[in-house]
Amino acid sequence: MGVVIGIDVGISTTKIVGINETGIVTSPIRIKATDPITSLYGAFGKYLYDNQVSLSDVEQVMLTGVGSAYVESSIYGLPTAKAEEFLADGLGARYETKLDRMIVVSMGTGTSLVKCNGTDIRHIGGIGIGGGTLAGLSRIMLKTDDIHQVAELAEHGDISRINVLIGDISAKPLPGLPMDAIASLFGNATSDASREDIALGVMWMVLQSICSASILSAMGSDIKDFVMIGNLTRLPLCKRVFPATEKLYGVKFHIPSYSEFCTAIGAALFYLNNK
Repeated sequence: MGVVIGIDVGISTTKIVGINETGIVTSPIRIKATDPITSLYGAFGKYLYDNQVSLSDVEQVMLTGVGSAYVESSIYGLPTAKAEEFLADGLGARYETKLDRMIVVSMGTGTSLVKCNGTDIRHIGGIGIGGGTLAGLSRIMLKTDDIHQVAELAEHGDISRINVLIGDISAKPLPGLPMDAIASLFGNATSDASREDIALGVMWMVLQSICSASILSAMGSDIKDFVMIGNLTRLPLCKRVFPATEKLYGVKFHIPSYSEFCTAIGAALFYLNNK
């Protein structure tokens, strides 16, 4: 067996992985460009060069992601096919976590929710809040959409100056709600709030909204495991927001080692599983 290449083609960012003959994921990389075709070929070329893989070593190329709709021909004459994105999300998350029952939360420009129950993988919904929301609000409120800069500002913010906490409105904890639980996002914000506090508030709002939607999506089932994938999983603030939500609701948010690349991994696995 040759190398199977999985490529998750976004509008401006493409992620690529290879799965070798032993079934191991090798050398995931990501490339940014101004359009999906440029980022696709840039990522593919860099992957081949960095890993000293020749075209003859590639058995199959599997594409997924919204940007794959722009690709209508084979890549460099290699066997090329497409995998449905939500199925790829589930396959990649299952491979990375070894969980059979979970909700896969793909935090991209918006957020999609995929329910996995063994081999039954299905898209169950989503919300229009994600990295696009974070970038857009940061442009308006902070005059930048450099997420690394926003994350750095957020490290020095004080969330109590932005959000209303239960302790602000109640003399004692409410049933199931500790004093430091958030009662209102941005409810304490003032017109002269610092850039650091605003950055923290925007990031917290996006991440907590995603957490809340994820938990609501599992109501009526006994699923307690949520696998978080996508670029937003690399935000340092996840290490604060996720544990607080886990404690509040008795659930577990998992961030796989290759959380950014789960969809690309799933695309390659789709071919291998159907081979």
